Amino acid sequence: MTNLKGKIDFALIISVTNANPNGDPLNGNRPRENFDGYGEISDVCIKRKIRNRFQDMGERVFVQSDDRSDDSFTSLKDRAEGCAELKAEMDKKKKANRDRFSEIACRQWIDVRAFGQVFAFKGEEVSVGIRGPVSIQQAVSKSPVDIISMQITKSVNSEAGKDSKASDTMGTKHRIGFGLYVVKGSVNVQLAEKTGFSQEDAEMLKEALKTLFENDASSARPEGSMEVCRLYWWQHNEKTPAVSTAKIHRSIKIKELKNRPESFEDYEIELEELPCVKPEVLDFV
Repeated sequence: MTNLKGKIDFALIISVTNANPNGDPLNGNRPRENFDGYGEISDVCIKRKIRNRFQDMGERVFVQSDDRSDDSFTSLKDRAEGCAELKAEMDKKKKANRDRFSEIACRQWIDVRAFGQVFAFKGEEVSVGIRGPVSIQQAVSKSPVDIISMQITKSVNSEAGKDSKASDTMGTKHRIGFGLYVVKGSVNVQLAEKTGFSQEDAEMLKEALKTLFENDASSARPEGSMEVCRLYWWQHNEKTPAVSTAKIHRSIKIKELKNRPESFEDYEIELEELPCVKPEVLDFV
């Protein structure tokens, strides 16, 4: 493994067409939006997709969704105890070496050394918190989104009997017509040194971002409805560059070319030149 060369900043532009990019379970699973009508995708949702891509690449992931589990473990506690070295530290209880615990966990799972993890399980005296170097902001659309709702029916009963629901039971599906979202993030070198997040891991992260929606299709997100349009990747030579991450992210200027944009081409995107390393720009449309 090669040490991370320098701080990394990145920005990912994604488009959503007739899909629900991130439903809000507290609002009838409607697409998330803020009070001004702009669409949102939570950072947790984005990290879930990155973890799924890590798994597809053959990497070991600690926080797995039930439908993507690639081992026999059904909980995070079981997965942690399934690692013999980690279990040995947990068995030491209050005498456990937390630095050793963190080192083992980071070596075992790429998402732990990338995003960090809290190891605190019921019935265990060992509690370890790991800060990860990869931080990701929630994605926000560049224009207000229109949420479209439709009523749906079932053609058959789920089960027979007096109490079963009728075949015409109504339901509701929600989607947005079109939205262009920007995902912003960075990789901190100081924290990467602590977790062992390497340059090879950074390249793995870049590949995951480039293919974020591979194997992610569902009824709410049909194949082709979620698309990665462009990736900006700044690899600095310094641990702490002279230009802040906030200023780097602001250097991407996105302007609407028409009211109610309907495609990626309905935006003008410019990159302001900054006195720092130029980004690698990858176009996918």
